[in-house]
Amino acid sequence: MLGFLKRPVVVTADINLNVVVLTAVGLLSRLWQLAYPRAVVFDEVYYGQYISFYMKRIFFLDGSGPPFGHMLLALGGYLGGFDGNFLWNRIGAEYSSNVPVWSLRLLPALTGALLVPMAYQILLELGFSHCTATGAALLMLIENALITQSRLMLLESVLIFFNLLAVLSYLKFSNSQKQRPFSLSWWFWLTLTGVACSCAVGVKYVGVCTYLLVLAVAGVHAWHLIGDRTLSHVRVLCHLLARAAALLVVPALMYLLFFYVHLILVYRSGPHDQIMSSAFQASLEGGLARITQGQPLEVAYGSQVTLKNVFGKPVPCWLHSHQSTYPMIYENGRGSSHQQQVTCYPFKDVNNWWIVKDPGRHQLVVSNPPRPVRHGDVVQLVHGMTTRFLNTHDVAAPLSPHSQEVSCYVDYNISMPSQNLWRLDIVNRESDTEVWKTILSEVRLVHVNTSAVLKLSGAHLPDWGFRQLEVVGEKLSRGYHESMVWNVEEHRYGKSQEQKERELELHSPAQMDVSRNLSFMARFLELQWRMLTVRSDDSEHKYSSSPLDWITLDTSIAYWLHPRTSAQIHLLGNVVIWASASLATLVYALLFLWYLLRRRRSIHDLPEDSWLRWVLAGALCAGGWAVNYLPFFLMEKTLFLYHYLPALTFQILLLPVVLQHISDHLCRPPLLRSLFSGLVVAWYSCACHVFNTLRPLTYGDRSLSPSELKALRWKDSWDILIRKS
Repeated sequence: MLGFLKRPVVVTADINLNVVVLTAVGLLSRLWQLAYPRAVVFDEVYYGQYISFYMKRIFFLDGSGPPFGHMLLALGGYLGGFDGNFLWNRIGAEYSSNVPVWSLRLLPALTGALLVPMAYQILLELGFSHCTATGAALLMLIENALITQSRLMLLESVLIFFNLLAVLSYLKFSNSQKQRPFSLSWWFWLTLTGVACSCAVGVKYVGVCTYLLVLAVAGVHAWHLIGDRTLSHVRVLCHLLARAAALLVVPALMYLLFFYVHLILVYRSGPHDQIMSSAFQASLEGGLARITQGQPLEVAYGSQVTLKNVFGKPVPCWLHSHQSTYPMIYENGRGSSHQQQVTCYPFKDVNNWWIVKDPGRHQLVVSNPPRPVRHGDVVQLVHGMTTRFLNTHDVAAPLSPHSQEVSCYVDYNISMPSQNLWRLDIVNRESDTEVWKTILSEVRLVHVNTSAVLKLSGAHLPDWGFRQLEVVGEKLSRGYHESMVWNVEEHRYGKSQEQKERELELHSPAQMDVSRNLSFMARFLELQWRMLTVRSDDSEHKYSSSPLDWITLDTSIAYWLHPRTSAQIHLLGNVVIWASASLATLVYALLFLWYLLRRRRSIHDLPEDSWLRWVLAGALCAGGWAVNYLPFFLMEKTLFLYHYLPALTFQILLLPVVLQHISDHLCRPPLLRSLFSGLVVAWYSCACHVFNTLRPLTYGDRSLSPSELKALRWKDSWDILIRKS
């Protein structure tokens, strides 16, 4: 029984020394002097503030992408003992002693280093030679822009890592499919493909491009699988279900997990709260949660409320009024009602308070027991500080002449009676008798006389309106819009009938404990929607560029300049690699079309296995370049050179593929093949020379003289240095 103890336990392993060496040199190129410079470099000023928010557990919203990438950067700060106390307000600012620069930059550097052996593995899985795979890894190693981007606290190298991991995992799964389907390794690589895809999307939304590419290739393979008559119907169904679970269900669950962890970590109120709904804000510790703690849940007749516009654009604001009236004559010559102004004000103010009144009673206090307001009820809204009624009539709004003016009614003893009845329409109601709830209910206020809906137009009033936002009455026939929806944010039960006592009461919070915790799914859906719709800063930047500039490398970015010497860091690509990669993409496209046309004529220039390998390599490499590059032509946002790096990595993978194909199939005479091999070696030498030439601008570890900068033909650096001198 214990016979196995008589023999030693022996473990054997196959170690690919190429992978070991490539990993080692990749780590050396990315980790060498990683903490230098000890200063904020370009977009580190952007990502650093989010890391500080994580360290302090403060809620934030970043419209550039999901939170997974930010959490990975924050993990580095957490492991390094960062407390979040640093003011991220200036590029070039020296880091204080409490900022663990090495730890914060470690994860991007590690992922950037692993791109080197991953490029090698991908080409091996595609069926190309070790020499070709090593060539791809070497290109990934000496590409200057990839090195620069991966040595800083930025997310592009992390995104590229998960992109390539998804491709590599799928290729390993696909090769396992041919040998041992449903084995442990088969399941591992299939599941890892889905996980890597979700991680790519979780780092930046552009990761969805690679995810869709992998799904498309998997879909084509699944289609061929369905046509395999050697498989039973049950086995085909199992294959399809396994792929659906790993490539659709797992990524969706992972994506939800990213947000779940994010919302657990950032549970405190912060500067980005205002863009979220009142219910979301109330779920955060501090901020609105502190203000609304203990508020009554059900709005009753006599309730004192503030009404926030749900749309929140152009800025979050509250229904507001004040003593000033609309001017008799507007600048364009139109007349107004000269009634008291009603606006939407983007700051908390005592003039934001309104009293919900029963039209059939005179009292402005809550009865005992309270009489709740329900969907469909007709109410009047009385401005708390001026006691005038919210009103609209058939008078054109000041800036929106096709809509009605909204005002607080002033009785001038003229033939303009008040029209101050409003019907409550609870948009998110579950029944027609639902009670109006604080924070939770989203309501429309429909004017009884004219059927106009209270709406935020978003236009800024002139100086006579104190630059506040215009509120109008919009006809229902014009359709539904979120700017017509309001919710009660602050709420108390009114107790004072006298105006002076009521004014004092408006400043005193009520105390009645009511829980308004949102579910995770409600918070996730709202946060996701805000991230997708928040307006990004699309203003021109000194170093912004267009997608066409990236192909020709007709752009660059000055990342950092030493304050005392001429040492500097620039995002500048290896021009030999960039130009050759673009040429290889063009050559692949032309060759593919040529072979396709000849195959249509039943002329097979390539053996079937070589053709399939050629097609798959093009689908993943050329396709990866296309899906990660072409969508930028449709994006209306400020673009930079680093946006091209994910597409570039796929081009770099394609380049050695094209070189091997030319050598194997187009240069068949031995002499021609030898000549071509010599040219390839010379070309690699040129790429290495360019890498070494640009190395001072990649690492920033050496001062450059004006003559050296001029020799590099680096216009921006030269201009900066001249201004500094």
